Amino acid sequence: MTKVTTAVRIQIPLEEHYSRASDEDLRRRISTAREELGKKLLILGHHYQRDEVIEFADERGDSYKLARYAAENAHAEHIIFCGVHFMAESADVLTHEEQHVYLPDLNAGCSMADMASERQVLDAWKLFTSIVGENEIVPITYMNSSAAIKSFVGEHGGAVCTSSNAHEIIEWGLKKGKHILFIPDQHLGRNTAYAMGYSERDCYLYDPRMSILQNKDAIARTTFWLWKGHCSVHQRFSPTHVEDFRAQYADGIVVVHPETKNEVVELADVVGSTETIIDFVRDAPAGSVIGVATEVHLVQRLAKEHSDKTVISLDPLYCPCSTMFRVDLPHLAWCIENLAAGNPVNEIRVDTTTRQWARISLERMIEITEKQTID
Repeated sequence: MTKVTTAVRIQIPLEEHYSRASDEDLRRRISTAREELGKKLLILGHHYQRDEVIEFADERGDSYKLARYAAENAHAEHIIFCGVHFMAESADVLTHEEQHVYLPDLNAGCSMADMASERQVLDAWKLFTSIVGENEIVPITYMNSSAAIKSFVGEHGGAVCTSSNAHEIIEWGLKKGKHILFIPDQHLGRNTAYAMGYSERDCYLYDPRMSILQNKDAIARTTFWLWKGHCSVHQRFSPTHVEDFRAQYADGIVVVHPETKNEVVELADVVGSTETIIDFVRDAPAGSVIGVATEVHLVQRLAKEHSDKTVISLDPLYCPCSTMFRVDLPHLAWCIENLAAGNPVNEIRVDTTTRQWARISLERMIEITEKQTID
């Protein structure tokens, strides 16, 4: 069995009979192995995956939805997560010990998650606590972060957030402390802060590569300390994309993900998570023209599934998530056939201590959002 800890991510080359096989042959082999494994197997597909991978998913969704789905299906001994590394980690954290999570291609990472390492966060915490008291800081990490960062946040009294509940989690954090350390997406943090009535002067952009050169006075007087990280796909969208779309479609609707820059968010008609975007396109009237700022595989899938509407990417260059794109039919076939043969590969297993605190940070999020719903 090939096990992968949170620190090791080296994908071995595939044998030629995978890399040279036709899509038709790979589909047949995946289906055969899947049938052999039966109900023991669960295949999860993130929304940004290729269509040929998504077609094998038992459930598709965002990273948090899929991690919870895996945990709720305790009968599944084996979970193949077609997504990226941090997603497989989150699924391992939330599932029970007898469940096993696999990532078909270990090179499928997340550039945003990789912009905040455990060492960098520890250095930042040392700096911040030297400026203000530790009990005045509440760390919040976006779901798009490693298990190590989720663990740090859990151990230091913070919580995880998603793009759907960032407002609620930050609101909770501000009842506990005076400062929010928001990791790792500066845009989601800034957009949420602005939506809550805060302004640019309330935000400090922390650059982990310049930790010893930070402006300590500015840190002390601001509420939000935003980690200098971003999504490589959502970062690409610009006001020019919105303006060009509106010039071509006067009645068009602009829908953007909150990981985009604030100047894009300000021009949008609708701002929301991946699930919000999906729901909006589904519910829009027939004949609607919708320009979407998110990963192109999802945009193209929405266009196919809602052919009564015109759904296009705001970015004419069609930028895919390069690491999400790495999970393909050859890697899925390799992963599932080895599993069926009793030789599991690419198991993602988070160590016990990291798992414990990461789970606490995720459970805090669940508790906070469910309490808000009840209240």
